[in-house]
Amino acid sequence: MKKTASLLLTFAIASACLSGCSDKDRPSAHNPVVLTMWHVYGSQTQSPLNDAIDEFNDTVGKENGVTVNVVSVTSSSAIDKALSASANGEPGAEDLPDLFTAYPRVAEIVGEDKLLCWNNYFSEEELSGFRDEFISEGYFGDNLFMLPVAKSSEALFLNKTLFDRFSKDTGVSADTLNSFDGFFDTANLYYDWSGGKNFTQINDFYNYAYIGMKAFDSEFIKDGRLNLDDVAFEKVWTPLSRTAIYGGICLDDGYAASRWKTVEIISNIGSTADILYQPEMVFYPDNTTENITSVSLPYPAFDESKPYAVHRGGGLFAVKSSDERENYGSYVFAKWITQKENNLDFVTSSGYLPVTDDAFQELFSNCDFSEKESYQNLYDTMNNMMNSYTLCPLPVYSGASAIQSRFEQNVKLVLKSAHNQFVERTENGEDPEKVLDELSAYSLNELKRLSDKDM
Repeated sequence: MKKTASLLLTFAIASACLSGCSDKDRPSAHNPVVLTMWHVYGSQTQSPLNDAIDEFNDTVGKENGVTVNVVSVTSSSAIDKALSASANGEPGAEDLPDLFTAYPRVAEIVGEDKLLCWNNYFSEEELSGFRDEFISEGYFGDNLFMLPVAKSSEALFLNKTLFDRFSKDTGVSADTLNSFDGFFDTANLYYDWSGGKNFTQINDFYNYAYIGMKAFDSEFIKDGRLNLDDVAFEKVWTPLSRTAIYGGICLDDGYAASRWKTVEIISNIGSTADILYQPEMVFYPDNTTENITSVSLPYPAFDESKPYAVHRGGGLFAVKSSDERENYGSYVFAKWITQKENNLDFVTSSGYLPVTDDAFQELFSNCDFSEKESYQNLYDTMNNMMNSYTLCPLPVYSGASAIQSRFEQNVKLVLKSAHNQFVERTENGEDPEKVLDELSAYSLNELKRLSDKDM
C-alpha cells in the first residue's frame, strides 16, 4: 500500500510541476536539494519522525531530488530559543533551518516575512482534507505558515501497578481521578499513605489554568495578558495550590518519565505523546527493580458535564528560500508526511493524532493497530475524549512564549516556597487546615505580584 501511495504521490508532484513549475524551479534527481530540519519528536536515537524521514529520503525524496537532513531533535522551548537566536543573528547562533516544528508563537519570533506560505503550494483540494480544528491554528490572516503534521491532547498517565496497592489500602478507585476534585484529594491521600511522596506531576500549569478557566466560562488570556484577577482563576488556583502546598504535586523541573522510573511519582498529566517515554520498569532506592503496567486515563474534568482539554503539538514551518527548488522541496516533504499511510505510521508510533479526516477515520475505526497494550489503551482513551470533550487550541498573542514560560516558573516558585513554609509550620504544631488556607491565599497574591512585575 505504501509503495503504491508513494508512486501516486510522485505522479501527483510531477503533474503539478508540469502544470505550474519550470525545471529550474523544482528539485530533481539530477538537480537535488538538501533541507535541514529541527524538530521535537523523540530523540536523536529514538525518533519516530527520524524513521519516517529516512523512509522519505529513500523513496519519494530520492525520486524527486529532496533530502531532509535532521540536525537537531530537542524540546519546543529549546527550539524557540534557538530560532530567536538565529533570526536575530546572535553570535554563535546556527543558521535558520529550512524546516522546523514549533508552536504558532514562533511566527512572531522568526518573522512572518521569513516563512513559507504553505497555501501557495498546497491546492485548495489538498488543504480541504485536513481536519478543520487542526489546520485553522496554522493560519495567520490568509497565510498558512504552520502545517499540522501531528497533534496531541493531554491525558492522565497512571502507574497502575503501584496505584492498585494504594487503592487496596485506602479504597480509592481510579474512577475518582475523572475529576480534578477527586484527583487532588487522591494526590494528598497518596502523600500521606506513601510517607511523603508526590503523587503526580502536572507538566503544564499554563494549560491547566487555560482549560480550567474555560470550564468556568472565562478566559485565561485577556488582551494579551494573564487574567489572574478573574474570580474564575481563583477557582482554578485554590485546589491546585492547596494540593501542591500539602505535598501531592511535584514542583521540581525535569521530565515526569524520569521520576516514574525512580517512583518519585506514580502519575502525571501531560501530552498524549508522553506514551513514547513511559517506562515499563521502575527502580527503587535499594537497587531492586519491578515491572509495571501503566494506563492512560482521560484528562480530569473541572465540570464532568462539559469536559475540556487542549489539543496541542506544533506544526511544520518552512523558511522561505530565494532558491525556489528548496521551497518546492519543502512542499514535497510536507505533502508526503501528511499523506494518510505515512502520517498514520508516524503518529501512532508516538502517541499523536493524525491530521487529515481520512486518516482520523481509519485510526479510530481500528485502535488495535499496535501490539503494545499501553498504546491501544491510549488510543481508546483518546477516542473517548474526541467523542465527548471539547478540544481547544492554546491562544496565540504577542509574547505568548515568554509569558507561558514565566508563568510556569512563577507557579513553581511560589508553590515550592509555600510548601516549605507549610512543612515547617505544621511541624511546629500549627493547624494544617488553617495554614493551608493562609498559604493558598498568599500564593495567589504572590503569583499575581510576580506576573504584574513581568508585564
